[in-house]
Amino acid sequence: MHKGFLTIYWRDMLRFVRFRTLLFTSLVQPALWLAFFGVAMSNNFERLTATMQVIPGVRAVGYLTFIGAGVIAMTTLFTSLFGGTVLLFDKNWGLMRETLSSPLPRIHIIIGIGLSAMTKSFIQATVIMVFGLLLGVQFFEGYTAIQVLVSLFGIMLFIGAFSLGFLFLSAAIAITMESPEGMQAVITLLTMPFFFTSNALYPANSFPPVLRALSTVNPLTHLVSGIRYFAIGSEFSSIGLLYTYTQGEVIVSFLALLAFAGIMFLIARWRFTRVTVT
Repeated sequence: MHKGFLTIYWRDMLRFVRFRTLLFTSLVQPALWLAFFGVAMSNNFERLTATMQVIPGVRAVGYLTFIGAGVIAMTTLFTSLFGGTVLLFDKNWGLMRETLSSPLPRIHIIIGIGLSAMTKSFIQATVIMVFGLLLGVQFFEGYTAIQVLVSLFGIMLFIGAFSLGFLFLSAAIAITMESPEGMQAVITLLTMPFFFTSNALYPANSFPPVLRALSTVNPLTHLVSGIRYFAIGSEFSSIGLLYTYTQGEVIVSFLALLAFAGIMFLIARWRFTRVTVT
């Protein structure tokens, strides 16, 4: 079995660890989002919903817990979409030409970079969850140790499928673009519709019909739903609304993420097999 993708994976992870500024900012930035935006908005929502009646028999969680899943998903989205930038730098510095001319199958480049992005997302998600618990996020409340482990496994499955899909998309863009500025503009343009048509920051049920339809096919919505199901539970209320997730809905969300990752992999593979780097 050819294991060349492990070399690509290990090289990218070494770059991630050795660039201490990149490592520090990628770990601290999502925690700051939760600390500043999450805490500030939580206080506002608690004040606005203070007079609302609590739904009997349903666990109520604060906005900080609600947005905790959204911050994990948002961080995974940004990390994965910008993950392909390393390929663009390799192309501009001539390293990609040497890699493509080597006996290494081109598909291994995609797999190696995809695995490294998935590992980074796992590390960031763990940091956010630990920091969130310190801030008061009510993840895994009332869970047994076994339930926590099962929930963590489920969350990582969702994050893994999601990050692979967006990294493959980022890799296809990187191998197509010629300048970092152009790629940054395209990635920035992509993040806005994915982020603001999802349920990461607010309930999608109150969206206008068009945005609600976009939300149902948005991979970020499926990731957030999966994280909330495993971290908070199948039924809870927050900011005055009731949220329910059935096992069937969660399985459909996971299959949707797998399908998205599969389609993006085929697109990235198609681009890599036809690219010529001079």
